[in-house]
Amino acid sequence: MSLRVGVRELRDNLAEYLEASMPIEVTRHGQTIGFYIPVPKKPSQSERDALLEAGRRMREEMEHMGITEDELVAGFKEWRKKAHAA
Repeated sequence: MSLRVGVRELRDNLAEYLEASMPIEVTRHGQTIGFYIPVPKKPSQSERDALLEAGRRMREEMEHMGITEDELVAGFKEWRKKAHAA
């Protein structure tokens, strides 16, 4: 998915768009002339620690519930099928 902006909009708000995390489709007179694709930023140590903690808590909760990773993935896939069918 990308954000679509005109050249003038991009120029007027360049600093904001350079901080974007999703690709930006650049247009001129409604025609695509290019894309800006940001390089993912390296997570900070605190962000990395938070992700590791979330993973640890998820593992603990799965053990508490008595489900495996495969069962969790299968349940998620089934949920997505139902959500897209509705």
